[in-house]
Amino acid sequence: MTTPAHFALLARYNAGMNQNLYDAAARLPAGEFTADRKAFFGSLAGTLNHLLAADTIWLKRFSTHPAQFPALQATQALAQPSGLAYSFGDDLPTLRACRATLDAIITEWMPQITDADLAHTFEYRSTRGDVYRKEFGLVLLHFFNHQTHHRGQASTLLTQAGVDIGVTDLLLWVPDIPPII
Repeated sequence: MTTPAHFALLARYNAGMNQNLYDAAARLPAGEFTADRKAFFGSLAGTLNHLLAADTIWLKRFSTHPAQFPALQATQALAQPSGLAYSFGDDLPTLRACRATLDAIITEWMPQITDADLAHTFEYRSTRGDVYRKEFGLVLLHFFNHQTHHRGQASTLLTQAGVDIGVTDLLLWVPDIPPII
């Protein structure tokens, strides 16, 4: 069972891995960030734009949760992406700034979530307008899993370009439990 504390861990992991990803992207030779690598969203820039668009769409949806999470009020000032391939730009500093804004919102939001919030039946519309009703905690789990999935793709694109992002395992972020003495 996933708890609010688990989601807080995922938020910290997410923000840390995003920082590592953007730091690695900054080491790319000129032109490699936007080079078409035949990935699902074309380039590394396209993949990072997709993550920003999807995260913004989800955060705006999450802001409609009856708990009215204070941290999500900041999403009202964010532009609504027109779709999952929406472009925030093709330059790394612009995308890094957008990523930092979203990660700050997510990290601030996680301590505001309760077990009752996670159990709530959450209704939302897809980008196509289809209505879904799902357990909020499982939708939130999807939110973090989606980011991990596409960061894995971005890590592969970086590796293909000769840049190592480093270890990406969540396990490194899981706290050790001291032995019982």
